[in-house]
Formats: sequence, structure tokens, C-alpha cells
Amino acid sequence: MPRAFNPAFPHSRTIAAFLLAILAAIAALPALANNIETRLVVEGPVAPGKTVTLAIAQEPKPTWHGYWLNPGDAGFGMDTTWTLPDGWSAGEPEYPVPEPLVIGTLMNHVYEGPYAILVPLTVAADAKAGETVEIGLEANWLACTDEICVPERGTFTAQVAIAEADSEPPHDAQFDEWRAHLPAPLAEKGRYAVDGETLRIAVPVAPGADVTSPHLFPAADGFAEFVAPQSFSRNGNWLIVETVADDDAAAGEPYEAVLRLGDGTGLAVTLESGDVPAAGEPIAGLTASSGALPGLAWLLLLAFAGGVILNVMPCVFPILSLKAISLAKANEQGAHKDALAYTAGVMVAVLLLGAVLLGLRAAGEEVGWAFQLQEPATIVLLLILASAITANLAGLFEMMLPVGRSSHGSGAFLTGLLAAFVATPCTGPFMAAAMGAALLLPVTDAMLLFAALGLGLAFPFLLIGFVPPIRRLLPKPGAWMNTFRRVMAVPMGLTALALVWLTWRIGGVTLLALGLVATALVLMLLFETGRRQKLGLYAKGAVLAAFALALVATAIAASMKTDAPVVEDELGATNYSEAALAEARASGKPVFAYFTADWCVTCKVNEATAINREDTKLAFEKAGVVVIRGDWTRRDATITRYLESQGAAGVPLYVWYAPGKDGEVLPQILTVDTLTALATGD
Repeated sequence: MPRAFNPAFPHSRTIAAFLLAILAAIAALPALANNIETRLVVEGPVAPGKTVTLAIAQEPKPTWHGYWLNPGDAGFGMDTTWTLPDGWSAGEPEYPVPEPLVIGTLMNHVYEGPYAILVPLTVAADAKAGETVEIGLEANWLACTDEICVPERGTFTAQVAIAEADSEPPHDAQFDEWRAHLPAPLAEKGRYAVDGETLRIAVPVAPGADVTSPHLFPAADGFAEFVAPQSFSRNGNWLIVETVADDDAAAGEPYEAVLRLGDGTGLAVTLESGDVPAAGEPIAGLTASSGALPGLAWLLLLAFAGGVILNVMPCVFPILSLKAISLAKANEQGAHKDALAYTAGVMVAVLLLGAVLLGLRAAGEEVGWAFQLQEPATIVLLLILASAITANLAGLFEMMLPVGRSSHGSGAFLTGLLAAFVATPCTGPFMAAAMGAALLLPVTDAMLLFAALGLGLAFPFLLIGFVPPIRRLLPKPGAWMNTFRRVMAVPMGLTALALVWLTWRIGGVTLLALGLVATALVLMLLFETGRRQKLGLYAKGAVLAAFALALVATAIAASMKTDAPVVEDELGATNYSEAALAEARASGKPVFAYFTADWCVTCKVNEATAINREDTKLAFEKAGVVVIRGDWTRRDATITRYLESQGAAGVPLYVWYAPGKDGEVLPQILTVDTLTALATGD
């Protein structure tokens, strides 16, 4: 019988290598098209030593918005770097009057339509008339919808014509329109007073001026709570504003602010500490548009429930079953330590994946939950790992799996890392809203959602570890465990076969061949090590070479840009694109849009049991349903944007469009009856 052995290197290094491979594989993701179209415009020729106005004109796509210089509770304004000749200088940018937008509990200061940021450009006095000089701009800004934010950037150039010294200043009607949207500066100062949590502000207004639907935008943080209600009243020539003061607000400092009026115009005012008149005749303020999110407590509950459900996924169940048995046979103190160590491993893995996901999105990449399964490197490494675990469970060789207890709980910790890493690609009915919100909320709230997911995944083991009656319900250890272990090799083996298919799907024959060679090499080394009980120097080098080969395989496949084989479906679906969906909806027929991935177990179950069924096909054909299919197996920016526009962080996603109506998001678990009822209108 094969003999047990000590690993050549700690399992922690192997898991760390997997995570580093993920980071390396996603380090060079392609740049994506901007959602706010931007251009640099010069008003006209300018004389030497004079100033001309530049416009950074921006036009968000429908449902997208840009940000004011003070974005509010979330977001950021534009950051600019100019490339100018010696003696030239760009002044402070001037922003148009923004509008308020509330998302959840966050107040944002945004632009939802075309707008322009104006910048004064002063030309050197020794510039030569008749010349044309090129200037450059590098800009960074944030583009958002109510569900997703994407940092964007652009590099722009413009030609500035140098006019004669006595020429007239340039005049452009388009610039006049842009200037009309700038706030008009008030010569008279406003006043403010802080009384505990209350902030009272007085803005001077002209006698008889019609003030309707106002809203005050502080130009800096630390003055007012952005999302707090603002009450307005008129006392003579003063507009009185009462709201909640920021914790850092203190009398003495001057503050800049913009007062927006109902017609979209605004006033720029400097506020100085002083006496504020009493409130007068009430005025209704501007109502902020809203893109509300569910409450954080509810989202945390959904994430926790989704984590609990992940425990029954077939790819992770064999590992967790063995772990549960190891906890059952532990004494009370050992079970406590094991459960806590396992939980720590799960939390580290989930939080690390969440942090990488948020970091990639902050860098401008449109990625979603389970992004690691869209990278060839991860698939090949998981194929090697699943094959090795299957062979071990089947008794082909003996090795120290991290499912048993070991000193200091390191085995349990590594099991938690492994379980979380292979389980997170799955999403369930409770996870969609929580993970979608995690991509929109501030970083702290988003990480809390990831932590709730991890706690849900670890929760059954905490119960087993800390509740003896539950632990006693598990069968007693005995000879049957060897049989059980062999049985558990079956679902793990099916997972390995699924990864073989996925390797082919994601990288074609080249990646599959190299991945299988790397897997075979690792298995041969494990068999040999199990026989000899010890790895020699050359064997250790061969192990590293095998993993290097796997990474080389992914690089070769990526460079070849192999298209995944096309999988036919029963419904004759059209591949998703924005144009295809728009055309289908314009046809006046019902539309069924479904989004899937080859690594998504729930997706494949739904397709086998509900979508690709004869009854569904007949009902759809009779009703003339147009079917749109989005394959998210490999990263696709257009699909990512659509998923997040529906509040989903991953797949599966199913949306039904009745003729002339907005889309209805369907449950993540489908049945034939669900789909046929939609088609027949029952």
C-alpha cells in the first residue's frame, strides 16, 4: 500500500503561488472604451501674451454621468496634466453648475448630460503671430451609472493659432452656451454659523429675484453633510439655508459654494463666518434624483445566505465533507481551533479576491465576481489541483491533504483558503444583489459584504466546531471513512473533467494540450514521491518546472487569441451585443436575454433543465420570442457593463423583455414552467 509522506514544500506556498498567478495573469488587461466621450476644443486664435479659453467637452452615454469638482460622498472630479510650451500657462478649471444625485445613502454632485469644463490658457508674450502651436492634455475622470463606476482617461491634443497683436478676441457661440452654464460669481460675501450639529447659511440674493428649487453645493469637504436635507427660506435679500454641519466644520474658515437654482443656473458665493439672519418665508428646495440601493443590513444578510449556499456546490463539497468528518472526530478544544482556523482561511481568501476585484475596477477595468475564472492561468492551475486531489482521494497515492487537523490549525486554514477559492465562482439566488451592490458601494461597505459572504461559507463549520450536539450527529470515524473517501473522488473527478472541458473552451486545443502535459507531469511526480517518500533536488525542480509550464501555456494561448468553440443551443440564440439587444427589442417581439459562462454550475444546470428543452423551444417559437445569449466565459466588457446595469455582479442572469416594456430580471433558478408561462403570457 502506498505510504504517507511529508510534502516537499508547505501547502501555504502552493496556495500563495495560485493567488500570485492570478494577479500576474490579470495584470495586463486591455484598455476599454470610455463611457464619457471627451474632446479638447480651443475657442479661437489668440494674440501673444493674451488668454484664450479651452473647453474640455464631455458627453456621457445614456444612463452615465460625470462629476463636479467636489463629487460629493463618492466619486472624483477631473485630474488634468497639461503639456505646454515654455511661457504658456493653464489656469484653474471652471465647472458648470452640477445637479444632485442620491444613490443609497450617498449624495453625488454630477452631470447627466453634455457639459464642458472651461480652462483659461495664457499664451507667452513672445509667441510669433501666424504660427500654430500644439498643446497636450492628459485627463483622468470617473464615469458612473447608478450601478457601476469606471475610472477613465484620455490623451488629447489641440492646435492654438497665434493671431496678430491687435486682433479681436475670439468669439464662439458654442463657448457662449458653455459659459451660460457656469455659476455667476457674487461680489457680496455670504455668511455661515455652526451651532452644534446645525449649519446655518445666508446667501445674498438681489431684491425681487425669483429663487426656485435651490440646492447648495459646498466646493470642499468638511463643511456640510452632503446627503443631509437642506431647508430654504427667504428673509429679505437673504436666502437662508439650514442643514447638518460636517463633524470637521468650524467657524473662522471661509468656504466656497455654488447655489443651484431650479432653471439650472447658479451662483458662486464665498461664505464667511458671521451672524446669519433668522429663517423667513419657506422655499421648496430641489429634489435630488435617486438611484436607491437596498439597505446595507439587508445586503449583508443576502451575502451571508449566499455564502452558506456555496457549501453544497459540487466542486467544493468533497473537500468540505472530509473536513466535517475531521471536525467530528476532534476533541472539543481541537474542534474549536480547527473551526476558527478554517474560518480564518475562508475570510482571507474571500477578502483578498474582493480587494483584487475592487482594485481592478478602481484601475478602470470592467470585471465582475468570479473574474479569476476568466483567466487561462487560473483554469490550468485548478485543473492540476483538482486532478491531484482526485487521484489522492481515489487512493492512487498518499499525500497530506490540508483537510485534516495539524499543529496550529494550519491544515484547517489551508482548507479554508482552498474552499473559498474554488467556491466563489458560483453565485446563488441570494448573492446577486449583494455582490452587485459591492461594486457600487464605498470600499469599506463593499469589503463588509465580502466578509459576510466568507462568514456564510464558514458558518456550518463554526456550528460543527462549537456546538457539540451538531458534531455528534455526524457519523463516528471508522473503516467506512476509506470507502467514503473513494466515493468523494467521484464528484471531484467530475470537477476535474469539467475543468478539462473548460480549458478547451477558454483556450482551445493549444491550451488544453499544454495544460494536460503539465497536469500529467505533476501527477507523475506525486506518484513517484509517494513511492519514495521524499523529493530529491531534481524532483523539486521538476515540480516548479511543471507549474512554470502551466503559466507558459496560458501565455501562448493568450498570444494566439484562440476563439473558444461555439456551443449550439436549442433556441437558436443570437450572440449578445448592445446593437443586437436593441434591434431585438425594436422588433416588437418578446426578448429573452440570458447570460452564462462555462465555469458557472448554476448556468449549466438551468440550461440543461429549463432553457434547452423541447417544451421551452416550442413555446418560444409559437410566441416569436427572440433569444439573446451572452457568453461570459472569457472577459467581455460589454457583457460586464450589461450585468452591472441590471445590478448583477456575475452570472447567471436572465432578463425577459415584454414588447414595449422594460426588462424583468428573472430568478436565478429557472424551470420550464417559468419560461413557457412568460412566452404564453400566463
